[in-house]
Amino acid sequence: MKEKTDFLVIGSGIAGLSFALQAAAHGRVALVTKKDISESATNYAQGGIATVSSEEDTFDAHVQDTLVAGAGVCHEDVVRMVVEEGPQVIRNLIEWGVQFTKSGDAYDLTREGGHSARRILHAEDITGREIERALVQAVLKHDNITIYEDHIAIDLVTEAKVLKKNLEENRCLGAHVLDRKSGEVRTFTARITLLASGGAGKVYLYTCNPDVATGDGVAMAYRAGATIANMEFMQFHPTTLYHPNARSFLISEAVRGEGAILKRRDGTAFMEKYHHLKDLAPRDIVARAIDNEMKTYGDDCVYLDITHRGAEYITSRFPNIYQTCLEYGIDMTKEMIPVVPAAHYLCGGVAVDKNAETDIKHLYAIGEVAFTGLHGGNRLASNSLLEAAVYAGRAYKHAVQVLKDGEFSFPQIPEWDAGTATNSDEMVVVSQNWDEIRRFMWNYVGIVRSDKRLARAMRRIELIQDEIEEYYWNFIVTSDLIELRNIATVAQLIVACAQMRKESRGLNYNIDYPGVDDVNWKCDTHIKKKF
Repeated sequence: MKEKTDFLVIGSGIAGLSFALQAAAHGRVALVTKKDISESATNYAQGGIATVSSEEDTFDAHVQDTLVAGAGVCHEDVVRMVVEEGPQVIRNLIEWGVQFTKSGDAYDLTREGGHSARRILHAEDITGREIERALVQAVLKHDNITIYEDHIAIDLVTEAKVLKKNLEENRCLGAHVLDRKSGEVRTFTARITLLASGGAGKVYLYTCNPDVATGDGVAMAYRAGATIANMEFMQFHPTTLYHPNARSFLISEAVRGEGAILKRRDGTAFMEKYHHLKDLAPRDIVARAIDNEMKTYGDDCVYLDITHRGAEYITSRFPNIYQTCLEYGIDMTKEMIPVVPAAHYLCGGVAVDKNAETDIKHLYAIGEVAFTGLHGGNRLASNSLLEAAVYAGRAYKHAVQVLKDGEFSFPQIPEWDAGTATNSDEMVVVSQNWDEIRRFMWNYVGIVRSDKRLARAMRRIELIQDEIEEYYWNFIVTSDLIELRNIATVAQLIVACAQMRKESRGLNYNIDYPGVDDVNWKCDTHIKKKF
């Protein structure tokens, strides 16, 4: 079945929804999302969105904080652009119905790790859920947006792929998309295709990401020939709730921003010996500190203590976190919260320019799937929602101008061909490979790495890739098989980029190269598929 549209948007977080709302005034939008429209990483974001909005703060201060957190490899021009365009995208979000928490007549601003001032707008401790609610409501009211829930993109369709030849300037024509309920594959043709499919936390055994975060956009873009960058920089959030029944529940950095202290089991605070900002140090430093404390003392977790702030303040400022902890038998007003690091945010991704366009024409990428140069070697807290909103606006303006500049013809795009593929009765192959990838990525390519661990990981992923490719072409595609193929591709890209970088910078810590090498590695890593 073929679907024709002006804009194909893959993903339904703040990036995809913001773009769709703006693009819909200029053409038809098809919005494809893996589960229901609200299931995205945005929906789980607790802390907030960073922007300069008080007289005590400045653009220069926000820029400097971002550059420091980014460990020397942020693109300063991009940082300044995003920071200075922040206030306008906040106004857009408010116009679309987002209700940020106020203190009197002014918006309540909080502070998080790495920030020198209070500049985090939030909606209690469920900021992402509030943003998602407002944007979904606005999208559902728009006649020009058609939503395809329970649909997963299989692969991008490019001009080079259709014509079966290498082109000096390749162009994206749309995507093949699986209807997860019916099993039917739809062929979407689009004048503009936008990847807003989120991150890849599920490539690791422990993550605070939702199940949809399987790196689909990065994997598809790589297979299509787009440049991928800085995949070695996977951010591990320092504080995820440690409980056998908790499914990777995030304890927001805002808790530390409001005074919570990291402690060992015996109540000893330890962050002072790792960084002068102590518990408000950048995330890469806090995550490594916790990892080191756990290994040094043989503990399964460390603890976050905010009991000194008092019950009334805690329950009003963090109602969702308080209630969730209570459901697991932890009263954070009276006892410390057990926490561990978990894979959280991919700072690398599909390389884009300042208009969010990739090096494949008419293919854009925004949000966590994209590498813009903003985050460098380590993302500053609450800059992710800001980046997504800013780039959604920039992508929309550029894409609309591309459409206005002239019509262009499509080559004849074939529908999906399943060939001689049959239904599989051996799904154990998929589940086994899925589990193995996530385990060796955690053990070998986690918070602390070494050349030997990376080499082991690469050997394993190459063998698994061969198995997946054989399986993929022999059997009819399913959602599980598509996701397995994607996490395998993303895992290989992370390992490959980590092997390139012969230093320890930001989120990439290699015990064989413990220092920073500004002479050779104050730059990005790039990787591109060879055809």
